[in-house]
Amino acid sequence: MAHPTGANRATVDEDESQTALPTALAEQFRTAGIRDFSIDDTDRAAYSSDASLFRLVPAAIVFPHDEDEVARVLSVARRLGVPITSRGTGTSIAGNAIGRGIVLDFSLHMNAVLDLDPEEQSAWVQSGCVHAHLQKQAKPHGLRFGPDPSTHTRCTIGGMIGNNACGPRALGYGRTGDNILALKIMLIDGTVVTLDDSDASTTFPRLHELVAQNLGTIRTNFGTFSRQVSGYGLESLLPENGFDVRRAFAGTEGTWGVILAAKMRLVKDPSFTSAVVLGYADMVAAAHDAPLLKDFPVAACEGLDSRMLDRVIDTKGAEAVPPLPEGAGWLVVELTGEDEAKLEAETQRLISESKSLDSAVLDAQAAAEVWAIRADGAGLVSRTPDGRDAHAGWEDSAVPVDHLGDYLHDLMELLEEHGLWAIPYGHFGDGCLHMRVDFPLEDPNGGQVMREFMVAATKLVARYGGSVSGEHGDGRARSELLRLMYAPAALDLFAQVKRLFDPQHLLNPGVIVDPDALDESIRLTQLPLRQELPGTLAMAYEGESAGFASAVHRCTGVGKCRADSAAGGGIMCPSYQATRDERHSTRGRARVLQEMVAGDLLEPRWDSPEVHEALDLCLSCKACGTECPTGTDMATYKAEVLHQTYQGRLRPMKHYSLGFLPQLARLVTPLAPVVNRVSGLPGLTTLAKKMAGIDVRRSIPQFASTTFRKWWTTTAEAAPESRANDESRSKAESPAKASSLASDSLRPNAEVVLFADSWSNHFAPRILAAAVAVLEQAGVRVRVIDQTVCCGLPLISTGQLDAAKANLSETVTALDATGDVPIIGVEPSCLATLKDDSLKLVADEASHRVADRVQTLAQYLLSIGAELPDLSGIEALVQPHCHQSAIFGNAADKELLARAGANTEFLGGCCGLAGNFGVEDGHFETSVAVAEVALLPALRKRGRAAGVGSRTGSGVDASPTGATGSGTNVSPERATSSGADDRLQVVLADGYSCRTQITDLSDAEGVSLAELLAWGWGLQPRR
Repeated sequence: MAHPTGANRATVDEDESQTALPTALAEQFRTAGIRDFSIDDTDRAAYSSDASLFRLVPAAIVFPHDEDEVARVLSVARRLGVPITSRGTGTSIAGNAIGRGIVLDFSLHMNAVLDLDPEEQSAWVQSGCVHAHLQKQAKPHGLRFGPDPSTHTRCTIGGMIGNNACGPRALGYGRTGDNILALKIMLIDGTVVTLDDSDASTTFPRLHELVAQNLGTIRTNFGTFSRQVSGYGLESLLPENGFDVRRAFAGTEGTWGVILAAKMRLVKDPSFTSAVVLGYADMVAAAHDAPLLKDFPVAACEGLDSRMLDRVIDTKGAEAVPPLPEGAGWLVVELTGEDEAKLEAETQRLISESKSLDSAVLDAQAAAEVWAIRADGAGLVSRTPDGRDAHAGWEDSAVPVDHLGDYLHDLMELLEEHGLWAIPYGHFGDGCLHMRVDFPLEDPNGGQVMREFMVAATKLVARYGGSVSGEHGDGRARSELLRLMYAPAALDLFAQVKRLFDPQHLLNPGVIVDPDALDESIRLTQLPLRQELPGTLAMAYEGESAGFASAVHRCTGVGKCRADSAAGGGIMCPSYQATRDERHSTRGRARVLQEMVAGDLLEPRWDSPEVHEALDLCLSCKACGTECPTGTDMATYKAEVLHQTYQGRLRPMKHYSLGFLPQLARLVTPLAPVVNRVSGLPGLTTLAKKMAGIDVRRSIPQFASTTFRKWWTTTAEAAPESRANDESRSKAESPAKASSLASDSLRPNAEVVLFADSWSNHFAPRILAAAVAVLEQAGVRVRVIDQTVCCGLPLISTGQLDAAKANLSETVTALDATGDVPIIGVEPSCLATLKDDSLKLVADEASHRVADRVQTLAQYLLSIGAELPDLSGIEALVQPHCHQSAIFGNAADKELLARAGANTEFLGGCCGLAGNFGVEDGHFETSVAVAEVALLPALRKRGRAAGVGSRTGSGVDASPTGATGSGTNVSPERATSSGADDRLQVVLADGYSCRTQITDLSDAEGVSLAELLAWGWGLQPRR
C-alpha cells in the first residue's frame, strides 16, 4: 500500500504470515547463523499479544545473543521486506511490542548489567536488562535507577526507553528519557551509533536541518508539560536542548532504530522517607488537591480508589489491606529528604495544608503493602464488580496537574454519558491518569462504542492541554488519535523524521506514523468466543459468561508471572523462573489457550498439541490464581484441558499410577514391609518406574508399617481403664473416635476434626500423631472421621475430574456431617483442595460449608490463643507449600513461629516437585531447575540443615512407626554452630512433596510444623 512518506510500507499478508513466511524466515536465519529463533505455533501464539488489547501473530521470534546477530536479523528483514518489532518483557499496554513480522525478544540473552560505576553514578545495561535486576546491582552502592513503573519487577530498560516510561517516582526522578546518559542503537541499515552528550549534528545532519526548519512547530507543540509522551519528543532536538538525539529516542517505540544498550543515570537513595495517605470523599476531590504537592519534597504521589482495595479484600482477605484513613479515594504520598526532622515537619505541613478528610503516616511495612496494591492496579481494575472485562485503551491520559481535578470530573461524566464504567487511579502528582474501561468488545458494535468514546475523550484531554499518553506510549491504542491532539504541521514533521530513520517503514509499522486504526487488531474481536468446544465442563467457572472460554481471557498480559517473584517471597510462575521461556509463563499459556478457544491460529481442540506443549511444564502451583492481579487460574485450566482431552480415551500410564496412588496405598499398606523391601531392589525398581511413567532418578516413597488411622483407631478404641495408671498418655473415649482429655485440661468448646490426608496417613503418620499431641497440649479435643476419605488432588492434577469429583464429594459429605467445628490438617495441598478445588468441582452448599471450616494448624492455634513452646533456640529455613501460600497465605505460620521465638527465613519460590509433576518422566530437569531458584541455594548457603535426628535427652518419639523405621523421631538435629550461638537448625516444610524434594536433592531432611511444636513441648503421642 502507498505510504504517506513516499516509502513502501512493509506489509505481511495474513495468510502468508501463517504459512510461507515463517518457513522462509527460518531458512534465512539458519543461513545467517542465528542461534535462537522460533516459528513454532505455540511460541507465535504466546507472542501474539503483549499487555494490550491487540493481537498480531508474528511470523517469527528471534532471541538475539549479541549485536552481531541483531545486524544479521535486520539484514534478513531488509532483504525480504519484513517488519521488525523490538520487545522486552512485553508489558506494553498500548500494543507497542507486537507485530506481524519478526519480533526481537531481548530479554532472554541480551539482559546484562554491563558496567556499574558507583563514582559516576551510572550503569551500562543491555536492552533486555530487567529494571529490578539493575536496582539489585545498584542497591549495595546506595544507588538506584530513579523511574520505577508498576511493572518494575519484570519490565526491561530497553522497553522503558521505547515508551519513555515514568512510574510513580518520576515526580522525583524524571522520566526514563531524562535519565539517559548514552545510548547505543542500531539503525535499520545495520549501522551502530553511540549517542551521548557530544554533538550529534554531524551524525544526523539531515535531522539537524529538518529541526532547524521547524523550530516554531516544535516549540509550540512539544514539551508543554512533563507527561506529554504522545508522538515523538522532538523538543529534545531544539538548539536550547543541545540537539539531544539520545533523549529524543525515548518514546519512539522502536520506530527509529533498535536499542542495543544504554548508559543510565543512577541516583542516591534518600536518607529518609515518609509515607502519608490523605483520604478524600472521592477521587475527584483527591485530584483537585494534587497541585498542592508541588510545594513539598515529594518523590511520588499516587491516586488510589477504594474499589481497588475492595478487589484485594475479595481475593486475599481483609488482612491484605493495611488500615487507611477515612475516605473513598486517597493520595498516597512519598516525601524524601536528608534531614529527618525537616522531613517530619514537611510531612505534618502537608497534612495540615491538604483538604483531606483524614490522614495517616504509614510505617515501612504498611507503606510497602499499599505500594504493592498500587503496583497491581492494572490487574485489579480489569474486571467490573459484576464480572465484565474492563480494558486498556484510555488507560494513560495526562494533563497538567493544575487541571487534573476538572479533567477527571469531566471524564467520569463522559464515561457515564457513554454507558461505560471505570476506576480511576494513577500518578496524580504529575497529572497522569490510569483506568480500565468496560468497552463491550465482544458485542457486535463493541468496537464502535470504544471508538466513539476514545475520540470524545481525546477531544476532552486536548481541551485541557493534555496528552493521550502519559507514559505507556501511543502504540496501536492511540496513535490514530494524534491527529486530534496535534496540528497538521506537527503530524507532517513526525512523518518526515520517521522517513529519515526508516525509509522502508520496517521498524514497528502501524505505530505513531501511518498508524493502525485503534480498533483494527483488537484481540477479543479477532478471537470471538465463537467455537463451542466439545464436552461438558467439569469445573465451575464462577462469574464467567462463557465458562472456560472467557476464563482464559482473564489474562490481560501485565506479565507479573515473568517477575522474579521468589525474591519477594512469591511463587508465580515457577516454570518460567526455571526456563525463562514465554510459552512457559502464565501469560504465554493464556495466549495459547485464547488461540485454541478461538480456532484461528490453533485448532479449537482440547487435544491441541500446541496447548499440551504449553501446559506440560505447568506445575499447577495455584500461585497465579492469587498472585496474578487478574486471577488467571492456570492450574484449573490445565486440569480441565487434561480432563476433556482424555474423556473416554486411554491415558498416559503416569495418570493412573500417580493419580490413583492414594487408592493404591490403601491396598499396599497391609504388605508395607514386603513392598518397601522390594522397592529397594535396583533393577526391579527401575523397571517399575519406567512402566509407571516415573523418572528413574526419583525415590519411591516408603509405606508406613502402621498408618495413622490404624494407630488412631487402636488408641481411640482402647479402654480408658487400661491406661489409667499411665500418666504420660491421654485417656481415650472409645466409640466416638475422638480424643478424651481430662476435663480440667479442656478448653471450653475447643474441638476440631483432624483431616487424615492420604499422604500423611500412609507415608508420614508421625506428623498427624504430632498434630494430635500439639492440639491436645492446647486443650483441644481431636476427632477423626470414621471412614477413609481422600481429597482427590492427584486425580485433579492429572485431569481425572470425574473420579476426583466422586472422591471429593464423598470427602465433603463426610466432613460436612461432623458439625461446624474447625477442620484442621497437616498437608497443605489437601487442605487447599478442600478450601478451593471443592468449590469448583463439587460446587454445592456442603462444599462451601466445609471450605469455610478449613484452617491450617497455625491459623487455628493462633485463633484460640494457644500457649506456644519456647523455640528460641531454633533457626528455621522455611519452604512454604505453594498451595498454602496461594490459598491460605503464610502470615499465620510466620506469626506463630515468631511468637514462639524461632528465628525464621521464609523462602519464596516453589520446591519444584509439586505433587506428581516432578516425579513424572520428562520433568526432572525442570523440577531441579525450579528448586535452584530459591530452595537449593538456600540449603547450600546454610550448609547441612538436618531435619530428622535426635536431641540429647529429649526422649521424643513420633509413634506411630514412620516409613523410615521404628521410632522415627521428630526432633531437629543439633547442627554445627559457631561461637557461643548454639542454635538448632531445621528445614521446615509442611508439604510432603516439599520434604521429598529436599531429601531427594540435598543432604537435609524436612520437618513439619506439627513435629517442631511437639518437639518444643517435649511431647509424646498417645500410645
